Amino acid sequence: MTIRYPNGQKFTPVPLRDKREQPRDHVTFSNRGMTLEEDINATNAYYLNCGMAVIHKKPVPVQIVRVDYPARSAAVIKEAYFRQASTTDYNGVYKGKYIDFEAKETKIASSFPLKNFHDHQINHMKQVESHGGIAFVIIRFSQTDELYFLPFQALYTFWCRMMNGGRKSITKDELTACSIFLPLGLSPRIPYLDAVESMYF
Repeated sequence: MTIRYPNGQKFTPVPLRDKREQPRDHVTFSNRGMTLEEDINATNAYYLNCGMAVIHKKPVPVQIVRVDYPARSAAVIKEAYFRQASTTDYNGVYKGKYIDFEAKETKIASSFPLKNFHDHQINHMKQVESHGGIAFVIIRFSQTDELYFLPFQALYTFWCRMMNGGRKSITKDELTACSIFLPLGLSPRIPYLDAVESMYF
């Protein structure tokens, strides 16, 4: 199946590596655990079941172009396009406030590259906050399995610095100084609403 972006560019998924190929001494907690998306989805399910918040992953709008029918009871999508550029990963409601956030991860240990964001995502989060909503980013350093809650206003400061010719990443020290560390747990897996509570309520 071929999926294309709104500009016609072909979408190429990143191939998953076989974990069996990794040397034994390089296996970390992050290799054994769930992906960041799975962790957040499990957290959102916990919050929903406990009646704490209603937050879901946004569906990606796709326009199907070509479908093959190899059998009467089966249909195979052969070509599709993203109908529009995606904004952020998750949104919902917590204590009457609109919540909107993005989840990003990096393999770099000492900094977080701002190229992981797009202009339309920054503009979207800026609009959310201008209307009284809460926008933030959950950042994961995959080598150490560290997670941080970064408020949009802090992210926007670093983004403006880059747009004005400054560095194109956030150093680990800068990030830890303006974010909240999120310890991994079981119920919930990633307690990001604790950070929302302390930051905004």
